[in-house]
Amino acid sequence: MPITRSILATAAQHPDRPAIVGESAALSYAELAEDGRRVIAAVRHLLAQAPSLPTPATETQGAPVIAVSSTSAFEAARIMAGLAGYRAVSATIDPRWPVDHQRHVIAEVGIGLVIVDDDEAEARLRSALGPDWGGVVVPVQRFREIEAQVQPAEPPQVRDADEPYLMLFSSGTTSSPKAFLKTRGQYRANFAVSSRYLEPLPGVATLAPGAFAYSLTLYATVECLASGGEAHLADELSLPGLGQRVAQQRITRIVTVPAVLRGIIAQATRRPEDFAGLELIVVGGANLPNALREDLRRVLPHVRLISYYGAAEIGFIGDARGDDSTWNQIYDGVQVEIRDDAGHPVPDGEIGTLWVLADSRSDDYIAGTADVHLLDEHGWATVGDQGRAAVVGGERQLQLLGRKGDIINVGGHKVALPEVTRAYAGLTVAGKHREAVAVGLPDTALGTAVALVIEAGELVSADSGGPVCADSREQNGPAQALGEQLSKAALREHGRARLAPQFIPTKYYAVKALPRTVGGKVRTAETVKLIQAGGKGVVRL
Repeated sequence: MPITRSILATAAQHPDRPAIVGESAALSYAELAEDGRRVIAAVRHLLAQAPSLPTPATETQGAPVIAVSSTSAFEAARIMAGLAGYRAVSATIDPRWPVDHQRHVIAEVGIGLVIVDDDEAEARLRSALGPDWGGVVVPVQRFREIEAQVQPAEPPQVRDADEPYLMLFSSGTTSSPKAFLKTRGQYRANFAVSSRYLEPLPGVATLAPGAFAYSLTLYATVECLASGGEAHLADELSLPGLGQRVAQQRITRIVTVPAVLRGIIAQATRRPEDFAGLELIVVGGANLPNALREDLRRVLPHVRLISYYGAAEIGFIGDARGDDSTWNQIYDGVQVEIRDDAGHPVPDGEIGTLWVLADSRSDDYIAGTADVHLLDEHGWATVGDQGRAAVVGGERQLQLLGRKGDIINVGGHKVALPEVTRAYAGLTVAGKHREAVAVGLPDTALGTAVALVIEAGELVSADSGGPVCADSREQNGPAQALGEQLSKAALREHGRARLAPQFIPTKYYAVKALPRTVGGKVRTAETVKLIQAGGKGVVRL
């Protein structure tokens, strides 16, 4: 990891500088350097007490795997940082995963110690793992007590580049997570890219709200500590007092997701003075709606915005800045290639699967957690993202179009659903911003049709639903009120002004709320199921 050297150097030069700041606790760099000695000592003590430790996955090179499954971003961050200077693999398991998903990854990768929130979480996980699992589950408070009792270990050391350190997971919200490792060298390569483009500078106070299990939050913490900056964390993405915290803790940089950016814009509209010291917002995820850029510029014209694209398995790939989020510059040192289903490169401008060659890529998924491979025989990596490449403004750039399921065939034409979704970003109905998402639905004439689903909130009551035509004179009650606000003809004209003919939605629906992940992303597969099931809360326009 790139952080041990930086933690020790910053502790020596700026011992009182905040290193990790949570919602109710903080550690300076001097405290963090010493904290790691107690963390590893407590870990060794607990592992020594285990009756029969699981064998770590072969890919870990025999290093013990230590997992934190806690809602406290501060606890997860300090343990991750504390383990960095020792021979150990650190993992973060989202406590909101189904317990069966947690059991699966713990058993498959040979995790020996899991630190959880409380006694209830401990009992639940122990029951799921069963009597044959020989590892240790311990609540955070008990782990803290052991840290205070044991003799601190030897000082941390900068480790070899080829040692595995971080174990990360794909999303475990709807399917069993895939596990993969990052060596210290791979993360050093990752930091070399992000530090050049995303400005995690020494001494800069960065706020990264959200569960530490999110790769965005975890890496924002890593890059802050690697640069000698301040990592300010919040346990949830939803942070009503975000503006006050930005002002009080003198935050100049925020790393977050589009959902939080909307919240920042809303808070800045009411209290712009809270954000007077903010200089930069870095948003993870490609294809940030341009409407959000415009809204941020309107309320906080002094704040710069960078939206980056990357994959945890691969690393940072490119970013968009300025007025347009559609095309991403490709970072120096990163090579990209767009391929068809047979694995052959496609001409610029055509849609295909994105493959990347970068030093920060992982070697593969851990056996037993995935039935696919990350790399091809030449070392190129893919996570299945779809996109196109083309020369824009004199340089070859990248446009992301979602995962393979986001590309549908409509009457013989390839349609990228995220492009349709982008065209409807910033939709305002009844004086409020309404999020809309494009999905593909079966159609007898076209095979698949483009449908637009609008999150209409209070305009859809729990009693409205079914195949109701919004402009029908026969309807009444909530559906009639919805029809007065949402016109199918107006929505179609909105699309005609922004999209190619085959991209224009032919079906329109309104729902009270779109299905979302815990991170706030719309779950398109669940949205399709919701529409197909119909019933209450779904209105066809």
